[in-house]
Amino acid sequence: MIRLRDIHFRYNSRYVLSGLNFAVNPGDRIALLGPNGSGKTTLSHIIMGLLAPEAGEVEIFGKLRRTEPDFQDIRGRIGFLFQDADDQLFCPTVLEDVAFGPLNLGKSSEEAKRIVRDTLAALKLDGFEERITYQLSGGEKRLVSLATVLAMAPEILILDEPTSGLDEATTERLAEILNESALSYILISHDLDFVRKTTNKAVTMRDLNSNGTAREPIHSRVA
Repeated sequence: MIRLRDIHFRYNSRYVLSGLNFAVNPGDRIALLGPNGSGKTTLSHIIMGLLAPEAGEVEIFGKLRRTEPDFQDIRGRIGFLFQDADDQLFCPTVLEDVAFGPLNLGKSSEEAKRIVRDTLAALKLDGFEERITYQLSGGEKRLVSLATVLAMAPEILILDEPTSGLDEATTERLAEILNESALSYILISHDLDFVRKTTNKAVTMRDLNSNGTAREPIHSRVA
């Protein structure tokens, strides 16, 4: 589904990715672990075409992705949950935010409203349609952000620190939602308990060595 080969990326003179190889296959639920600054979010942004690598190949759904039009084709098929829910929610109401993706995919107004109702119900957010987005709690914003992603019927999810700022009950609810889904996903998280509950594989990314080369990622199954 996703294959990255020999990826190099740097901010100014500092490489954060050097010779990275990474793949996602159907059924994978991969935890992307590592210290801050090791390139986890950078990797996710390269997959989405938000950043361009200095070198290497990005292959998604069997096609090399090099230009902006190449990535436009995959953004309805890969659902990206940003680390900060406020980066994802920009419409006045929950209905408008969740309907935005389906409408952009060509759904009619009535189809989009049905998708919104069904998606919110699946997340136990029934009745949230007319709620004012900026008045939601942090946990509610996170779940509505997930609704905006799921409403587009993606084939893969990328979730960047999805439990950040969530209370225990909302975290458990999010774990249930992911475990009940049939989606493959990449999960970036420092919450190891959440990782153990929701993933079947882990990739640990390390900081670069002092000579500018990257250590190999460690692949391990999460117990």
